[in-house]
Amino acid sequence: MQISPEDKIKATLLYHIKRKQVRGGARVPFDTLRRGFPSHLGKDIKKQAEDLIRKGWLLAKPASYGLQVMLNKDKLIEIESFIQKVLGWKF
Repeated sequence: MQISPEDKIKATLLYHIKRKQVRGGARVPFDTLRRGFPSHLGKDIKKQAEDLIRKGWLLAKPASYGLQVMLNKDKLIEIESFIQKVLGWKF
């Protein structure tokens, strides 16, 4: 099974947010999603994060100081199975 680099970026983003327990009322700034990745992947990470928002796995909330994101707790099972399929990590 061939896994695309885009799926690896998406799964890693979701894993980092899931590991920090960012769901429900807790949010993380959209600008900090690039942390932990190589700097040359900045545009790709932003593009994949926006795709996750369109997909409904990440929920976005605009704030006066910037965009905030959190996991969609209604799709948590779907997110965990995607992470396990792509990265092979269990929760």
